[in-house]
This record gives sequence, C-alpha cells and structure tokens, in this order.
Amino acid sequence: MSLCLVVDEMHPTLLPMLASIGVAADYRPQLTAAEVPGALAARPYDGLVVRSKVRVTADLLARAPHLRYVARAGAGVDNIDEAAMAAAGVALLNAPEGNRDAVGEFAVGLLLALFRHLVRADGEVRQGVWRREANRGEEIGGKTIGLLGYGHMGRAFARRLGAFGCTVLAHDHDPAVAPDAHAALVPLAELQARADVLSLHIPYSPANHHCVNDAFLAGFRRPLWLLNTARGEVLDHAAVVEGLQAGRLYGAALDVLENERLATLSAAQAARFDFLKAAPNVLLTPHIGGWTHQSYQRINEVLVGKLAAFLGAAGGGAGE
Repeated sequence: MSLCLVVDEMHPTLLPMLASIGVAADYRPQLTAAEVPGALAARPYDGLVVRSKVRVTADLLARAPHLRYVARAGAGVDNIDEAAMAAAGVALLNAPEGNRDAVGEFAVGLLLALFRHLVRADGEVRQGVWRREANRGEEIGGKTIGLLGYGHMGRAFARRLGAFGCTVLAHDHDPAVAPDAHAALVPLAELQARADVLSLHIPYSPANHHCVNDAFLAGFRRPLWLLNTARGEVLDHAAVVEGLQAGRLYGAALDVLENERLATLSAAQAARFDFLKAAPNVLLTPHIGGWTHQSYQRINEVLVGKLAAFLGAAGGGAGE
C-alpha cells in the first residue's frame, strides 16, 4: 500500500478516493511550508500531494528518500523543480484536465466583460449614472482570437468560442501539438498579423519568464485586447502598462499577476498595479479562472485516476 502525505486543503472526496486505490493518506493541511520537510523525513512516505503551499526542490526531495511520486492537485507545476524530480527518479502527476472547462468558461466571461464594459457599466448604474453610448461595446463575432499555447486550457477556450462566429488561431511552440476543429495552428508571425485578441495559455517556466513583453506585443499588426488566465510571470506587466498608455492595447483582463502576494509588492510592482487597478479598461480577478466547485472535485478524480495508473504500472497499486 502506498503512503502519501497531503499538505494542502483538498476537496473531501480525495481521501476516500485514495483509499479506494490502496493509498493511505496522511492528511495534514495544517502544516506550514517550513514544517513540510520535517514531516516528510519523519515517515517513509512514497507520495506527496500538493497544491501551492510548498516548492518541491532538490533539498525537499532529499528529505524524502522513499518518495516515488508528487501529485499536484491542479494544472500548473511551476512550484515543482522538474529537473530535480527527474534526477531523483520521482514521478510528477498533475491534473490540467480537472479545471480546463472552468478556465475555458472563465476566459469567455472575461472577453465578454471586456468587450461589453460590464464591470464599469454595473458600477455606474449602481451610482445612478446611466450612460448607454459611452458603454457601447464590441461583439466577439467577426473577431480573430489568437491563443498563445494550445494545451488543455487553450483548447477548452477555443471550443467555447466556436458558437460566436469568430476565427480562432493558435500558436504553440511544441511541434507535437495537433490542430483540431476548434482552432487553426499557425506560425507566430501569422498570429501577430491577424489577431484582434491575444489570450495566454502557456505554463510558466524560467525559460518563458516575461516572454510576452513590449517587443512581443509590438509585433502585432493592430491594437489588441489581452487576456491572461495562465501565469502572471509569463507577461511583462510593464509592457501591459506601456501598451495601454500608448493605445497598443485596447484593454486587458488579468486573472493572474506578476506578484499575487499584494502585501509584498516592490515599489515598481506597486506602481504598475496602481495604474492597472485605476484603468477603466482593465479587469483584475484573483486567480479564479479554474476555481469552481465542480473543478475542485474533478481535479481529485483526474489526479486519483492518474495515480491509480501510475501505481498499477509501477506494481504499487491497491492490495499490496
């Protein structure tokens, strides 16, 4: 039987689901990040289940010599050193399938809110201000939506855009990514030449830090609406501010920020954040794109399914 340490709050379905595949879970979400290494060293855990509490580094892995897998309850794995995992022979499991539908729906909502000035108009009416012409909006139909990254999240967004009568183009640097009926895969230059909207759907890694920067945005032929439901660090927020000020961006909807611990912003980050939160054509949300009641449970289902397959393949499944 596998013994795993669970260090983050999880949907209550997780523990019985783990038990059903022969995994005994030590559920300890009360642990602080600083306490996790000691907890791993104290017992022969062969598994670790995390969300975002800890960074899985070579030092952490060294404290857990029995570890065979780390299961990340979510899509992004930017808090996990994949090179260290590979060097230690520890498998990485994650569950992007669990919240892709939530992200796809949310991205549509952001686009509609941005195009139709929903947040601004709501605030005005609540204050007794009735401005119809000033809130005349745009339609998705007829636009060309450009997706940077065409994995689980980009595909989920593209599927939902199909009903709007728009053109969806996607660019992905991975040559193994296949096209489908919902988007045409195109070179980056074509995406930049044709897109009216740019939506980011790429994972974060040190290699793509600030890859969407001023030079990247300057490569687009026309002004854009910009959506980011991926990771804040892939986007240079200075370029967003400059683009909005110069008119190269019509507006932006950001579900993720360069630093989401708002109490720790540097002076430069605070200045950019002050501009963004005051801008009437910017929407800001607290990293909730994949955060629904349904995805909270579905992530468990996906993760446990992958874990069952891993343990079965490794000869460590239920009944041992």
